[in-house]
Amino acid sequence: MGKKIGKKKGFIPPPRLPPDDEDVDVSDEDVRYFQEDGQAARTIQSIDTAALTKEVTQSHLQVDPSNALPIKTLDGKLQNPEGLPDDNDDVADIKSVVKLTKPEKRAKMKKTRKEAKKQQGKEIFDADEAEEEADPQAQALAEEKEKLTAEKVLLSKKSKLAELGMALVADPESNITSLREMVQLSKDENQEIVKLALLSLLAVFKDIIPGYRIRLPTEKELHITVTKEVKKMRFYESTLLTSYKAYLQRLIALQKQSSFQHVAVRCMCSLLDAVPHFNFRQNLLTAVVNNMSSDDEVIREQCCEAIKSLFLNEGKHGGEATVEAVRLIADLVKLHECRLHPDTIQIFLSLSFSEDIGKANMRKKAGKREKKRMRKAEESNKLQVNNKKISRQDLKRKTREEVDADLKAVTFTPDVLERRRMQSDTLSAVFQTYFRILNTTIETSLAGTAGSTQSDGSGEYLLLAPCLNGLINFSHLIDLDYMGDLMNSLKKLACGDSNLGYTYENGLTIPERLGCCIVAFKVMRNNLNALNVDLHEFFIQLYNLMLEYRPDRDQGEVLAEALKAMLCEGRQLNMQRAAAFIKRLATSSLCFGSAEAMAALVTLKDLLRKNIKCRNLLDGSLSGTDAKYQPYASDPDLSGALASALWELSLLRNHYHPKISTEASSLSSLSGDPNQVHLHATTPQQAFIDLSIEHESFKPKGTVGTSSRKKRMVSESSISDSTSLEPIQNAENHIDEEDLKNRLSKDFTVLRDIKENRTLRKRSNHTVSSIRLHEEYKRQKKVQRRKGNE
Repeated sequence: MGKKIGKKKGFIPPPRLPPDDEDVDVSDEDVRYFQEDGQAARTIQSIDTAALTKEVTQSHLQVDPSNALPIKTLDGKLQNPEGLPDDNDDVADIKSVVKLTKPEKRAKMKKTRKEAKKQQGKEIFDADEAEEEADPQAQALAEEKEKLTAEKVLLSKKSKLAELGMALVADPESNITSLREMVQLSKDENQEIVKLALLSLLAVFKDIIPGYRIRLPTEKELHITVTKEVKKMRFYESTLLTSYKAYLQRLIALQKQSSFQHVAVRCMCSLLDAVPHFNFRQNLLTAVVNNMSSDDEVIREQCCEAIKSLFLNEGKHGGEATVEAVRLIADLVKLHECRLHPDTIQIFLSLSFSEDIGKANMRKKAGKREKKRMRKAEESNKLQVNNKKISRQDLKRKTREEVDADLKAVTFTPDVLERRRMQSDTLSAVFQTYFRILNTTIETSLAGTAGSTQSDGSGEYLLLAPCLNGLINFSHLIDLDYMGDLMNSLKKLACGDSNLGYTYENGLTIPERLGCCIVAFKVMRNNLNALNVDLHEFFIQLYNLMLEYRPDRDQGEVLAEALKAMLCEGRQLNMQRAAAFIKRLATSSLCFGSAEAMAALVTLKDLLRKNIKCRNLLDGSLSGTDAKYQPYASDPDLSGALASALWELSLLRNHYHPKISTEASSLSSLSGDPNQVHLHATTPQQAFIDLSIEHESFKPKGTVGTSSRKKRMVSESSISDSTSLEPIQNAENHIDEEDLKNRLSKDFTVLRDIKENRTLRKRSNHTVSSIRLHEEYKRQKKVQRRKGNE
């Protein structure tokens, strides 16, 4: 039987017995069973184990491994037998058949994990040892390979950006999804790729953005069935809008980083200049206006130029962006408490307004009256018209209104009333900013005077000068209701607080105070003297500021403009005031530079030409009065200048500059004849500019002779020095060091005393101002008590 069974194909041999040396666990129940039944034990003992082993070996030799079928294991896997398994494999198979308990499974898992960690640690340690033992040339080659791969990645990203951009510019509708890839590239870790992606997206958006604002469809419109072309257009517009929004968010986030700030601001300014009509304009404007207060000069100039181009090119956006930008600048000034760069306010001068903007309110009222009249007429005719006709008329009217609204949304040419409304809103925001700057300057100057923080007049009011220029430029558009408040503010800045009964140094520089006087006169002149405002305080300030002017410290252009606006133009001055200014101009010309002196002489000549009686000052006649000239009087009307003489002209005729000496000689030759013909004189501003330009290349007389004399003296001294060097060396050895120390110590003590005197003066001025304020407070309290008792 054994041979026949062995010859059969596909015979599976019986399992091998465990070796004799292996321990076999016998349970108590088995032992008890064999003790009770001895016959069963004798049966098992009679089994021939050697015969069983031999049978297994013989069966193994008779099986052909190539012809054997695959064996299915207990795990359910198929294996091709290449030979008989070893003893260890049989043991493993037997163990796999036995089901393990939960504690045994946990122990087995822990053991496998520990072995895996040990094996991994050995591999890492072996790898480190292999790297340490490797050749340094191999390490260098590995680094070079990494660099080459990084450069390849960089070049591939650059080429991808170029391909995507070219495809979008060539056919935007078909390749609109490429925008998302380019926006994703702008979030790369490499800074160079990020900058290139931002600039590439800028060029693409400037090229493909349409000339209208995109309105996404509503939910009702999405449920309506539309054609394929409409679906394609909706997909294109929505993708463009979402990509543009993500691009703007990326720019706003990157502008806060120093490495990307310049690129981000440049992209935002270019977008605002190119597509101011498109969506998300408010976010773009806010970011650009906030960067106008940046400390970086390049960023500030780019933002100011972008806003300026927005003001000048209102045809791109219809004027709405102008109103938004002006309001944002006004909020920025308010937020920073008027502590910004002057360029922030200087761009207001680029605004343009219609001349008849002040008449818009009257026309609006007339239009409302006309509408009321037409409405009443329609209501009276409604009773005579049929209901069907009324419904048709209403339908036509609604349809016409809808069509007009769609046309207005598409085109950027608003009607006349809408444009006037936007201009009036812009103008109100501009004047609101100007008045806020004036009030803030007044409050700061009062606080600075009380605390003596600005006693040196350092000129910390940076926005005051552009504010005054703007008031001059738009003075003809100021409402008459606000003119009185404006004049009072200018008077406080130029003169001080007149309620206290004295004037004080309010921290403004002389050009700034002169600028306030100029604005007051030009505002009154542009409004054709509509208000009956006394300008006597401004004349007093000009009269006193001429003595405080310093050519090397202050701006001569402002002084020349003040002389032109206040003395040469406008109404003719009375005789006392004109004589006082003539005398003050002649006296100041002796201390001024050549350009300022020329402007003063031109103004003096104009005053003498207008006031014939003041020509008596040329020959020193007192015009039969017993008055006495008071040169230190603060009020020009009380100076008594008619009792003086223009002796300064005789000194000015010997001036080193030939033009000033010529002008002084021509003034001295004026006579009291009213029929004397005078040639057209230039303005003080023009005279100042001409002489300041000529002064750069002007050389006073006698410079050639003095220089030649100096050269001769130097040559003679050099010859004498070369012949007698030993006496000089001996003289250097006889210098008294103690005497030199004493002299230097005296000089330093004098300088220290000067500084101490300055500090004492500041403290004394502060104390005096505090005492006066306290006295004024007591006086007001007494007045209030008297009123309460009454």
